[in-house]
Amino acid sequence: MTKLRINPDSDALLVIDIQNDFCPGGALAVPNGDQVVTPANCMIEAFQTVVLSQDWHPAGHHSFASSHQGKDPFEVVTTAYGDQVLWPDHCIQGRRGAEFHPDLNTSAASLIIRKGCRSEVDSYSAFFENDQKTTTGLSGYLREKSISRIFLLGLASEFCVAFSALDGLKEGFEVFVFEDAICALGGDSYEIMLKKQLETGVQFIETNKIEV
Repeated sequence: MTKLRINPDSDALLVIDIQNDFCPGGALAVPNGDQVVTPANCMIEAFQTVVLSQDWHPAGHHSFASSHQGKDPFEVVTTAYGDQVLWPDHCIQGRRGAEFHPDLNTSAASLIIRKGCRSEVDSYSAFFENDQKTTTGLSGYLREKSISRIFLLGLASEFCVAFSALDGLKEGFEVFVFEDAICALGGDSYEIMLKKQLETGVQFIETNKIEV
């Protein structure tokens, strides 16, 4: 594949949830999750518009298994907005687990999107909460900056990265995912979401195929 040149005026990088709780030792650790930090920092240097997303849950969030008596992490419950996976308590506002990985270059970010802030609804996507109605404001921000292509990396591949990629398509952006700068929790969801992304037009590319 020929290299893809980045246009600083119309391309944006979305760095998804590279936070302590999603890295080894965290409350909801993605296997080898910290390995995305180095390629993420390289790509952050390559883009002029960089957006970081940050899971930012209040304590007692509805998506936590601890909020549902008799339920365990990774069970699924039905909510007003559909099925919801129950998670270990993670990325709680103001706590270390919610902080970005200490080696991630956050200084170049032009915007930080905090999601999952409402106690009653989860938010995987950087564009919409899981009710698919409540917007984070990201689409408007990118349009104001005349962004037409978005490039994603981060954690976890089959949840927050994939949901952000699919919503980016719905919002009219051309979407690329850096396949060597994502990590998955694993399980059936990974293959299901990968297939869905490929079928709907998300493009996968390696970071070494980028030209500035």
